[in-house]
Amino acid sequence: MICETRLSSICGIATIVAIALLAALAPARAGERDAILIMVEQTNCEWCAAWNQEIAPTYPKTWEGRSARLRRIDLHDPPDDLSGLNLGRYTPTFILMVDGKESGRIRGYPGEDFFWGLLDDLLSDAGLTEENAPPKPES
Repeated sequence: MICETRLSSICGIATIVAIALLAALAPARAGERDAILIMVEQTNCEWCAAWNQEIAPTYPKTWEGRSARLRRIDLHDPPDDLSGLNLGRYTPTFILMVDGKESGRIRGYPGEDFFWGLLDDLLSDAGLTEENAPPKPES
C-alpha cells in the first residue's frame, strides 16, 4: 500500500511537470504573441509614398495587419525604445518584431505584388499564419 501511494504521487508529479513543459513549449497563437511590423520611413521617400498609396489603406484590414500591427517610425528620429535596433539606411524598411525580438525584415518596397508574398514569408517563418491570426473585428 505504501509503495502504491508513493508511486501514485510520483506519477502525479511527473504528469504535472510534463503538462507544464508542453504548455511552455507549445507554439502560441498569433493573437497571444506580440507581433509588430515596424515601417522605417523618411520624408520625400517615393517608395514610402507608393507603399502608403498601395498598401496602407488595406493593411489593417488583412490577416497580416491583424497579426502584426503597424508601427511607423522616422529613420532620422527613432524613438528611445528602439535605440538598440539597427534601422538600416534605406527606406522603407519593414522590420517584423515578435515578442520584442527582430524576426525578419524587408528592405525597400518591391511593389504591391511582391510585398505581400515577402511579408507572408516573414510572418510564416515567425509562426504567424492566416489560420492562427486574430479574428476580424465585428463591424
